[in-house]
Amino acid sequence: MKRGELYRVTYPSTRDPKRSRVFVVVSRQVLIDSRFSTVICAPVYSVHDGLSTQVPVGIDEGLKHDSSIHCDELVSIPKSALTNFVGKLSPQKIEALNRALRIALDIPD
Repeated sequence: MKRGELYRVTYPSTRDPKRSRVFVVVSRQVLIDSRFSTVICAPVYSVHDGLSTQVPVGIDEGLKHDSSIHCDELVSIPKSALTNFVGKLSPQKIEALNRALRIALDIPD
């Protein structure tokens, strides 16, 4: 598992595969590689409001349609739930993700 990878996660309350969401791993790699059981992820939605905390993604990242990463809605997800690999972000998209995370967390440049 690497930072910037996208995974489809089925909602824990249901086993219906149609009830799932794609998430992007945003934790630092040292945490991902550690014995900690969870990583921080950002959800991917099909809507893009043009906010500075949203990163547009799409087919190039393994998705079926244009979507966006929402950095204002970070969640902790068990590593064991991240098994359905979808794709990964390019270095340019990771740079855009880093900018959006800095804005979402109010971290100065």
